[in-house]
Amino acid sequence: MPCLKRLVAGVAATAAFTLTAPTTAHATAVGSTPVRTFEYSVGGMTMKVPTGCMFTHIIRGTGRKITYQNAGVDCAFVAALSSGFCNWRIDFAYADTDNRTYRTSRGRTHSECKIDPMRNNSPQKLPRYGRACARLYVNGVQRVSQCHHITK
Repeated sequence: MPCLKRLVAGVAATAAFTLTAPTTAHATAVGSTPVRTFEYSVGGMTMKVPTGCMFTHIIRGTGRKITYQNAGVDCAFVAALSSGFCNWRIDFAYADTDNRTYRTSRGRTHSECKIDPMRNNSPQKLPRYGRACARLYVNGVQRVSQCHHITK
């Protein structure tokens, strides 16, 4: 029985420490949105993006502090064989709880065609809670967006 009492006392002490130890909440969010089929013109040629591509947005951080953010396209099946996305850019936009955009990190427009466009964004300290969104533009037209809520 003395061993059992020590075991119970040890478990109780560990549980008390676990319950009182300060912790920091870290959040990771990953979301994907399908890219709808669309056509656009580049240099007089009609380009078609078929079904089979997903736009994925990853965000990591704590509270209003974003430590990592990435967005990009992954294509499969027939879509992976297409010419991809020409004249593309990815923007990161931040909106408050009333859905008013207060900051946009505009990406560079890439003239080359790419099947898997991707962009990382620098860490951010947001002034308000709300949403963080990634938006893919092709030939100057927004084609898809994916958002995450930033809450307490």
